[in-house]
Amino acid sequence: MDILWFVPTHGDGRYLGTSIGGREADFTYFKQVAQAAERLGYTGVLLPTGKSCEDPWITAAALATETSRLKYLVAVRPGLMLPSVAARMTSTLDRISNGRILINVVAGGDPVELAGDGVFLPHTERYEATDEFLKIWRKLLAGDTITHEGKHLKTEDGELLFPPVQTPHPPIYFGGSSPAGQQVAADHADVYLTWGEPVEDVREKIAEVRRQAAESGRQIRFGIRLHVIVRETNEEAWAAAEKLISHLDEDTIQKAQEALGRYDSYGQRRMAELHNGGLDNLEISPNLWAGVGLVRGGAGTALVGDPETVASRIREYYDLGIETFIFSGYPHLEESYRFAELVFPLLPFKAETDRASGAVGETVGNSYLPKI
Repeated sequence: MDILWFVPTHGDGRYLGTSIGGREADFTYFKQVAQAAERLGYTGVLLPTGKSCEDPWITAAALATETSRLKYLVAVRPGLMLPSVAARMTSTLDRISNGRILINVVAGGDPVELAGDGVFLPHTERYEATDEFLKIWRKLLAGDTITHEGKHLKTEDGELLFPPVQTPHPPIYFGGSSPAGQQVAADHADVYLTWGEPVEDVREKIAEVRRQAAESGRQIRFGIRLHVIVRETNEEAWAAAEKLISHLDEDTIQKAQEALGRYDSYGQRRMAELHNGGLDNLEISPNLWAGVGLVRGGAGTALVGDPETVASRIREYYDLGIETFIFSGYPHLEESYRFAELVFPLLPFKAETDRASGAVGETVGNSYLPKI
């Protein structure tokens, strides 16, 4: 099992949809979150992408020099990047970080944002272009000289002079719920990512992508992206979930859903269908709560409960074949500690940390160490 955390380069706070309890998210804060994740033993961190976020490549390059073991899941954006440039960026960052880069392929899901970036391809054609992009990108990083002429991309005698540390290339993570997205994932991805949906829905996704990968002569691993709200008791956890959305009003939810409703992303549509924009019935399956998706795009569900309950739900996904878990919580610095301290010991996960073993907790009466 790999467990990654999240660096909130699009903002952070104690509540959703409001500036109340908001927190300045700048590089100093990103560094705190990344260094906390490394200290606690997380495998790596995800850096989000899009116009609402700081650039993930520049952020990852800066953070990589502030950490030594932590891996960085960074977005490659077909359509926004040429495969040759993306290959050089990948190789350079992989060398700078000494092999700590993971690649998150993002085709995009918001036509308005994509148009602002100069991308006007409809949904299915974006995945056609992504397929061509990855064919070129993978061959360049593997050291091949490539000539390619396709519907969307063309290159002549392309080559990469400086190879990456990881061979043939850093691992590819790919999320896509549409048939076109799943097929590209089956053909190229090392890890297929899904957002947090009920277990049976995830089971169906895994079976379909695994089938398509087998038809392409490939094996593929699986990962899931979830928020988490864990407290020492179930009652405290559910109270924290309600508190997280306590400043939302119908107008804020409606505006958020109108913006998210323009997406042509199948995954975003599935997230929206879990809550339908309402505050009622947000627990869509045992301990899986859709409240985050009321105002947040992308991953919109959270596991909610005490440590044993949350660990049990995680193991349900693990038993399906999910090996990589990407979690987040509000605020991200504090919740990275809470989740690691409460849930890591209950999972088949070995936290990699350089911390020396020793005293845990404050000395009692300035005289002796607390019992372990």
